[in-house]
Amino acid sequence: MPNNKELIEIAKLFFKLGSIAFGGPAAHIAMMEDEVVKKRKWMTQEHFLDLVGATNLIPGPNSTEMTMHCGHERAGWKGLFVAGFCFIFPAVVITSVFAWLYQQYGQLPKVEPFIYGIKPAVIAIIIMAAFRLGKKAVKNMELAILGIITLVACLFGLNEIIALFGCGLLGLGIYFFKKNTGNLTSFFPLLLFQLVDPSKIGVLKIFLTFLKVGAILYGSGYVLFAFLDTELVANGWLTRQALIDAVAIGQITPGPVLSTATFIGWQMNGITGALAATIGIFLPSFLFVLILNPLIPKMRQSEILGAILDAVNVAAIALIIAVSVEMAKDTLTDWRTILIAVASLIVVFVFKKMNSAFIVLGGAVIGYLLTLI
Repeated sequence: MPNNKELIEIAKLFFKLGSIAFGGPAAHIAMMEDEVVKKRKWMTQEHFLDLVGATNLIPGPNSTEMTMHCGHERAGWKGLFVAGFCFIFPAVVITSVFAWLYQQYGQLPKVEPFIYGIKPAVIAIIIMAAFRLGKKAVKNMELAILGIITLVACLFGLNEIIALFGCGLLGLGIYFFKKNTGNLTSFFPLLLFQLVDPSKIGVLKIFLTFLKVGAILYGSGYVLFAFLDTELVANGWLTRQALIDAVAIGQITPGPVLSTATFIGWQMNGITGALAATIGIFLPSFLFVLILNPLIPKMRQSEILGAILDAVNVAAIALIIAVSVEMAKDTLTDWRTILIAVASLIVVFVFKKMNSAFIVLGGAVIGYLLTLI
């Protein structure tokens, strides 16, 4: 049974990460690996990898679900809920403040100077995590080849979910080729209900809309944008400009990008709409992880499912590297951002015990100072 000390430890850690974890899921997972595996040793890198791989196969925000897995590993179902809530809470509060300001003044505050240096620093954190996890994930030459194929495919624009499942199936094929057996098994992601006919925007309808999105959403914030465009803009519930601004808020605030839902819910129905949207979009993740977490050790014990998990783990690392490459292309646009990225890389590889929070904050300070030049 978990004790209060463990739950307080979980709450403090994930509240901190929820407050400083900029850069999207890959960066969040990199910070978690640093805190949970390297520093606190709550689990092995192999098991952390299995959790990352399994999380990529279910709908919902990957990094938020990883916080729940970590909490469950430390303190059971209570730890799951404490970790998830504490990671989400700071982003929801910050987004709510932005949502109120936007509703009052019709525009977003100017925050670019403060986040200018964060993204280059975050790229270094992601690369370090990919390096550490990759050493554990690539167990043989076949998995190395699968990882390279997945990375190249993602860089050429292949959908990340297709890449994950495709790599898993290739891993399964390699396993059967080695075993010379024809038994095949498969599993499919959970697909849930369709929403009722749209009409008047009420709190219940907001909740159900975001519950649906949270239950079937795979992929990045851009996929979220497409879902919300279909559900909200097409039905006349929200202007496209407000949706664009909402996604921007999700990108520039720490914690999960899905806190975008808080901003949108606020524009639709004030604070009650914000609560309904937030609870709706995150609730499926709590349920998915609660069901999935106890099954992962059993999956690892099965040779067939273990082969799939190994391949998916390698694909997940390839996706993380692909994300860092795309971030670098978008972020490293001048000598200042390149300088911050190189300095951050040196820090993460030389001063390996340094907390990633200091790297993020250092990047923000240096970036702000360099914008003054």
